[in-house]
Amino acid sequence: MKIVVANNLHIKYAEIICETIKESSKVRGTGIAERTPDYVSKKIIKGDAIIAIHNDEFAGFCYIETWDNKEFVVNSGLIVHPNFRNQGLAKKIKKRILEYSKEKYPDAKIFGITTGLAVLKINYELGYQPVTFSELTTDEAFWNGCKTCKNYDVLMRTDKKMCLCTGMLYDPKYEKNIKTHQYNSKVLSRLKNIKQALFLKKNKK
Repeated sequence: MKIVVANNLHIKYAEIICETIKESSKVRGTGIAERTPDYVSKKIIKGDAIIAIHNDEFAGFCYIETWDNKEFVVNSGLIVHPNFRNQGLAKKIKKRILEYSKEKYPDAKIFGITTGLAVLKINYELGYQPVTFSELTTDEAFWNGCKTCKNYDVLMRTDKKMCLCTGMLYDPKYEKNIKTHQYNSKVLSRLKNIKQALFLKKNKK
């Protein structure tokens, strides 16, 4: 398995990357913003993506976006092909793109938003901390990227203050970003369940 910075040789995987993201959204039944092959290709050409390849077969992917004049960096679009799941690949990709983001944008705060408990777990183990959306970028272009997510109406109803996604932030200047953190699955699982229950209750009214 090779986990490398994507380059022009990997553009051929753009379509399957997008298809895998789309299918994952259907299976999970939760919000995942869809991407287009053109958008993914641009990220690959720019060198703002990490890709996992096994014997010339696409295995996983994640890309970088910058916001607020590179004050914030987002590691987004994490996906692992079904053939390579349950092997710890997602964490390896997240770790590699975090390292790459710190190398390429050393002064930036790195964040992500997700509904997936597995990704929350990975982020926490890598040193990310749960935060409110007010601590993330205010760039409208970033939040417009959520329009293809099935939960976009929730984001709009709360004036972008919260959604079913949880925001997680890695600040390279923050002393508590250390690998000795122990992951508390019950805490993050409870956080996710509470948020879902609150919005389901509102939708029934």
